[in-house]
Amino acid sequence: MAHEQGPLPVPSFTFPSIIGAVAGGIATIPMTIFMLAAHRFLPAWQKDALPPEKITGEVADRTNMDLNKPELLGATLTAHLGYGASMGSLYSTFAGKLKLPPLLKGSLFGLGVWAASYMGWLPAGKFLAAGTNETSERNSLMIIAHLIWGGVTGVVADLLAKQLDANK
Repeated sequence: MAHEQGPLPVPSFTFPSIIGAVAGGIATIPMTIFMLAAHRFLPAWQKDALPPEKITGEVADRTNMDLNKPELLGATLTAHLGYGASMGSLYSTFAGKLKLPPLLKGSLFGLGVWAASYMGWLPAGKFLAAGTNETSERNSLMIIAHLIWGGVTGVVADLLAKQLDANK
């Protein structure tokens, strides 16, 4: 008879990463709603596609994918939720190291995600949606959206972690 072993050990980063991914995905929803609502108040000459759609469209073009408008919007939503979840996973992996309230910690992280993306890898990759190519109004919209995303991510991740701890 085979020797029965207990459950396999789970790396300590796994649960915070999952909690962060869920929180980041959830936080992408109010972020996106804000972006769509605020976009309506931009001057007419600044109402081109929002950055997630621009980025997705450029990636599709660079990979020779021919997407119609509904396909582009579906791919944009999927990519945006995925990016929000992946950044949320990073948030939870490192958030425990900062002793700040979840709303502040998350908001600061959201601002960092904006800076790393819109002033970092997007300009380096020569994407049109880079913050260096946008107006101050559009950059302000995206900064506020990332503060919302980060704040919601921080609060939701904290609530989920507390709930999981309470159920142990």
